[in-house]
Amino acid sequence: MKNRKSAGAVQRPTGRRRRRQSHKRSVMMISMVLLLLCGVLTVNSVTLQAKNDSYKEQEKELTEQIEEQKTRSEEVRDYEEYVKTDEYVKETAEDKLGLVDPDEIIFKPVK
Repeated sequence: MKNRKSAGAVQRPTGRRRRRQSHKRSVMMISMVLLLLCGVLTVNSVTLQAKNDSYKEQEKELTEQIEEQKTRSEEVRDYEEYVKTDEYVKETAEDKLGLVDPDEIIFKPVK
């Protein structure tokens, strides 16, 4: 009988060794997939954080614009009330139309 374990013969992996190698490959593949997923999640997280910061800045600007418009709206309401007064009518008549009260004397400079 020939000795199977001769010096020149290549040993084939036994069933255990084959399973171990297969198991190691599976673990390596799973680890690589997990690392890839972690990388993708990290990139997406950074991208979403940047968008969130941008939206917060935009929200701040819009809030400021709302406050400015509220102030402007209040000024318009005040002016609307002023336009309804006799003082405004008199001021407009004097300035734009050159009208005066009947008992008022106007002095004009000599040219």
